[in-house]
Parts: sequence; C-alpha cells; structure tokens
Amino acid sequence: VFRTADWHEREAYDLIGIEYDDHPDLRRILLPETWQGHPLSMDYEKDGPQIVTLSENEPIEPGSSAETGSDTMLLNIGPHHPATHGVLHLQVTLDGEDVVGVEPDIGYIHRCEEQMAQSGTYRHQIMPYPDRWDWGGAGLLNEWAYARAAEDLADIEIPEYAQVIRTMSAEFSRILAHMLALGAYALDVIGDFTATFMYAINERERVQDIVEELTGQRLMFNYFRLGGVVWDLPEPREEFFATIREYLDGLPRRLDEYHDLLTRNEILQMRTVDTGVLPPDVAKEYGTTGPVLRGSGVDYDLRRDDPYGYYDELDWDVITEDGCDNFSRLLVRMQEVEESAKIIEQCVDLLEDWPEDERNIQANVPRTLRPDDDTEIYRAVEAAKGELGIYIRADGTDKPARFKIRGPSFSNLQALPEMATGEAIPDLIASLGSLDTIMGEVDR
Repeated sequence: VFRTADWHEREAYDLIGIEYDDHPDLRRILLPETWQGHPLSMDYEKDGPQIVTLSENEPIEPGSSAETGSDTMLLNIGPHHPATHGVLHLQVTLDGEDVVGVEPDIGYIHRCEEQMAQSGTYRHQIMPYPDRWDWGGAGLLNEWAYARAAEDLADIEIPEYAQVIRTMSAEFSRILAHMLALGAYALDVIGDFTATFMYAINERERVQDIVEELTGQRLMFNYFRLGGVVWDLPEPREEFFATIREYLDGLPRRLDEYHDLLTRNEILQMRTVDTGVLPPDVAKEYGTTGPVLRGSGVDYDLRRDDPYGYYDELDWDVITEDGCDNFSRLLVRMQEVEESAKIIEQCVDLLEDWPEDERNIQANVPRTLRPDDDTEIYRAVEAAKGELGIYIRADGTDKPARFKIRGPSFSNLQALPEMATGEAIPDLIASLGSLDTIMGEVDR
C-alpha cells in the first residue's frame, strides 16, 4: 500500500525469516546476502559458521558495467565516515555524470541495540541506550521516546514540573542536532570548514555547556528516568536561568550570520535549489518524517499532532517549506532552531516562578516493572530527524519480550533514490546530506 513498507518488510525477512508474497525486492537489508539463517528466528543456529565474500554485492543492474556496449558504470560511494554521514555504502549506476540508479547499502554498523534493550530491565537498564542511537546530540529526544512508551505501558503519570524540564531539555537537544546538520551540510555542499562548520560547532558548544550543567554529560546524557528526570535544575537556579537567557538573547544575531554564510550564499543556492526534489505525495509514500517531510510542505509534527510533554501548553509553530528540495530542508532546520528557542524561553519563564514545594521531578514508580503478559504498545516522539517510535511487547517479566525501534533515518534514507535519480553526482551528495541521516539510527 505504501512504498515505505518495502524496507521494513525486508528487515523482518532478513532478521526473522518472514516471507512476503508479491514483495517487489525481497532480499536481505542489514546482513550480507551470503548470511546463513535469520538471527532473530526461534531456530537460529548462533554457533554456525558464516562465510561472507566480497562477490555478494551486485550492481543495481547486474553486469551493467561489464557488458559489451553498456554505457553505464557502477560507482561505489562509501562506506566511509564522515563522507557519507556514517558507515553507508551507495551503489550508484551512472550514465556519464547522470545518476540512473542508486541503492543505499546499509547494515555496516548494526549494533544490536534492540537486543540489548531486550536484555535490560524496564526500570533501570534500558535508558542509557537511546542516547547512542543518534550521537548528533539528540539523545534527550531519544530518551523521551523510550520513556513515553514504557510510562504509558506501566500507566505512570508524570509530574507537571518534570514535564516542563523534559520539554526544555529536549529542545536544547534538537538545537544540538540541527546545528550539527547545518555544519555538516556546509562541508558536503560548499566545502566550508573554516567558517560555517566551526560556527555551527561553536553554537553546539554553547548549548552543550548548558546541557552539561543540567545533566552532567555533554553527549550521552542519560538524564530522563521513568516517571520524570534524574535530578532537579542546578543550583543556584538564578545563575542557570541567566545563562540560558544570555544564550537565547544572542541566538537571533548568530542565526542571521548563519543565514549570511549559508542560505544567502549563491554557491549553496545553486547546489540546493531545485535539486533533490521530493514531492509531498512521494515523501508520504516513503514514510519520511521530520524536516524531510516538512520540507516538502507536509504540515505534520508529533509535538502538536500527538501531544506529549508540555508542548500543547506553549506557543510555537510547526515549520514547513513548499520548495520540496534540498534548500527547503535546510531552511526548515534553521527555522526550527528559532522555534526551539521560543519553547525554551517559555519553559524558563514557567520554571522560574514554580513554587518550591511543588517541584516534583519524579512520579512514584515501582522498583520493578512487570507489565502484563502479551501487552504491547507503540509510542513516538518528534525527534530531530522525525518520528522516533518504540514498540514494546511485554511477557510478564521485568524485561521486554520485544523491543523495536522505528528510526526516522531508516525511512528517510529509503527516499534517496527518488530524490537523486535523473540528477548529477554532485546533486546526489547534496541530497544525501539534506536527509541528515545518522547510521546508528538506521542500522540500530
């Protein structure tokens, strides 16, 4: 029914062995074609030998590069990090400089995150993992995805004060992720390291200083807990709030500088305007979400459309752009930083006036959580890259029977061939960068 099912069904076939009738391209997606068995199936022989040869990777059109008289050439891009935003391999078929086919080859950094979560207890041992799915700074958003699923599964009510702190910290996390996307995109498209990339990293450093004050960590925060957050705001609170306000006061001027460096840069405009076009109906077909979807003019944001935290009590806007191209996706991320700042400022206003005797940072959560056998849940949050969802099925123990991550980068990356086919090689690079994928979230 929707093209986005292709990759998800290939993953189920690869890992579990489920076969789908009439699937257009049913083959492995994370493991090599020569892999023996399906690792998550009940009868998998985990001690069996595996022989993986280089010959398993076929061109998109098998033999097209070698056939007599063929005008196409197979070009391997990657797997190199950071050139491809992670350990990603693109099999590109070229006709001269034009891309006539591209297939993302993923699975190089599969780290068994879902299986590790299944081996940990709900209450204490799973929360450190979500930070590691997106190491671009979006860890708090990822933590919230797990927290939301587990809390609804266990019927835990979050104190209002903790919801405000979560909302504020999550938007700082969004700024961290978008600034990395902005800086890396400048490297991808105009080779700008000394100016834009370093400006973006400086911006991240300012935010990381604030988030480190709050969480104790600069990247892998582990700040959320089921029922709330691990501790209250740092003391003295007045100094912490003053630091945040100083940051927010200077942000508009600095964002204007980033626009001077990037969006008003004629070279970047030539590289991004009308390239990587992703029409709204195609964006929805592939299950894209986040800035990729909103850059195609689709007005969808889980913070508003499936409210959680404190978002529905605050004044902010969902950013969309109708250009459907690489430039639009860049604009969406830069404008979302402004909206994040608006949300943070409102949270600070609330926290400053919060009565001291009502600063409850955690609900009363049982020491051991054992949801009823065979209950299941899916909950999602609007992470930096889109809809980050968690599916959990319980079996009556204190550990999940099944823990599945719906990473937005996984679905977003599937749309790359639609964006790049028919364009030139440099446009392919610009389109890949505009997706802002993190491979830890793609391969999990």
